[in-house]
Amino acid sequence: MSRLNPAAVGIPVAAAFLTLGYAYLEAQAFTVREQTLPILPEGAAPIRVLHLTDLHLTPRQEHKIAWVQGLASLEPDFVIDTGDNLAHLQAVPALTRALGPLLEIPGAFVMGSNDYYAPRLKNPARYLLADARHRSRPAPPPLPHEELTRHFVRKGWIDLTNDRRSIDVKGTRLDFVGVDDPHLDRDVFPPATPVSTVGAVRVGVTHAPYVRVLDQMHSDGCDAIIAGHTHGGQLCVPGFGALVTNCDLDRSRASGLHGWPGPRPDVVGGSNSTWLQVGAGLGTSPYTPFRIACRPEATLITLVPRPVQKG
Repeated sequence: MSRLNPAAVGIPVAAAFLTLGYAYLEAQAFTVREQTLPILPEGAAPIRVLHLTDLHLTPRQEHKIAWVQGLASLEPDFVIDTGDNLAHLQAVPALTRALGPLLEIPGAFVMGSNDYYAPRLKNPARYLLADARHRSRPAPPPLPHEELTRHFVRKGWIDLTNDRRSIDVKGTRLDFVGVDDPHLDRDVFPPATPVSTVGAVRVGVTHAPYVRVLDQMHSDGCDAIIAGHTHGGQLCVPGFGALVTNCDLDRSRASGLHGWPGPRPDVVGGSNSTWLQVGAGLGTSPYTPFRIACRPEATLITLVPRPVQKG
């Protein structure tokens, strides 16, 4: 009977531990992604928008709290928070501390599933499914989303939960349309309104970029759509990208700036697409605190005038 070679077992085990250690460290390697979005009218002043999503914050994540506080040094003109802020029943004070300086800046928000319900231990293989919702399971403990909403609104941020709101930023009117979390089927698209005022820019905001919502926002005339939820795939394969998006959005648009439904509108002769910004997010479930080839991020989006059309 042949004996098992210890090296044959030890090398794969060591490799697995090294990979796990790297993935844990990468989940703490926060970064800022910068994007430029040409959607403003001619002659408009640039607008710096900070997109935050999927913090999944717990009370003791001091490194993350300090890093988010430091984002105020980017001097954004507006903040958009696309949800999944919480990962603990007692996380609201930590979140308000993290966002403290940013809450003094005008902003808007929608909620995600992990603002409504606490995370729970799951089989990671579930995320290999096209859409990892299992509504037959009992609901996890509720999170204090009402307290969070009240605090955001009290600080002046706009609640876009199945609603439309407008605000002037640096001389440009931004018309927002938002929905509650599609991942929980809480989205109810707001009734249509007349075409935006001349020079206004329409922006759609959703936590989860489900196709039905993206199509509605595109049909509504949105110039850009801002979303989160995907974690950029979280565990990606170098050279291949995301394995899943945890919704019905295709893997190629798991994070970053794209067009919806077709090529980006900056392509010469391209389709009449809406810009789609999907943030990879700043956190993970506390039960799977790992990322591979997908650093946690906030996104600084500079809105600039559209290119002048010739001819």
